Amino acid sequence: MSVTVFIQGRNGASRWQPGKRWLLLPVLLIAAGSGLYQHNAKQILQQQTNVDNERVAREAQKDELIELKGATEAQLAMLVTHVARMQAKVTRLEALGQQVAKNNQLEDQFDFSSEVGVGGLSELGANIELDQLIADMDKLVSRIDNNNVQLSILETVSSNLHIDEERYISGRPIQKGWLSSPYGLRNDPFNGRRTMHKGIDFAGKEGTNVVATAGGVITWAGKMFGYGELVEIDHGNGLRTRYGHNKSLLVTVGDVIAKGESIAKMGSTGRSTGPHVHYEVLRGGQQIDPQKFVYRKAG
Repeated sequence: MSVTVFIQGRNGASRWQPGKRWLLLPVLLIAAGSGLYQHNAKQILQQQTNVDNERVAREAQKDELIELKGATEAQLAMLVTHVARMQAKVTRLEALGQQVAKNNQLEDQFDFSSEVGVGGLSELGANIELDQLIADMDKLVSRIDNNNVQLSILETVSSNLHIDEERYISGRPIQKGWLSSPYGLRNDPFNGRRTMHKGIDFAGKEGTNVVATAGGVITWAGKMFGYGELVEIDHGNGLRTRYGHNKSLLVTVGDVIAKGESIAKMGSTGRSTGPHVHYEVLRGGQQIDPQKFVYRKAG
């Protein structure tokens, strides 16, 4: 196949017959134009897709911000409620501290209503609700710290006012019962021999409460040879008391007990002929006559 082109000029028509390469030129131009169009179309489509994706992302960010704002407002509301409850509790704590100080005639030394002394420069930003809430919480923490310090000091002072009274040994180690064997020489109930009885026996009904004759710390609570189930209390200043032959114990080693507190139930464990409590007073590790403690007036 061949193509002949006639070209009309001044001197007449001339004939030009292009080669095969010239015939391929239109095809190449058409192919190149089609490729360029498809490339541009793809770019336009990609740009449109990017725009759509960005719009979807912005919508998602907007929804997240709205959700975050709602969650933040809910948390702020919860914090406000929590702070209000804490303020109410601190107010009750302050009232309790004032009452305790008044009961111990120490109200002139402890003031739970005043703020803690604080100071210093402060650079604050915008006065928004969160800043105010944080400031309220800081004040609340300061009030709590102040109250804790004052209550700790008050507890120490109050304890010192009553410690001598608590450690003062006096009275009987039972709630109900009678003196069955005094301190001193006696005939042993098991072998009849003359022996030294280093305590006082109080008999009564099994299960009767055995009480501490003074406040102190439990240094023994368990079985001891001859004593059966024994409780020993250290009252300080080298003084201790023992309560033997109990049926059961109500305390453990390390417990801090008050004067008159029940520490055991009367029984007949160990070397015993019947329900009673064997009561001893020791000074410097040596038993002394408990009678002067039993019958002296309460401190």
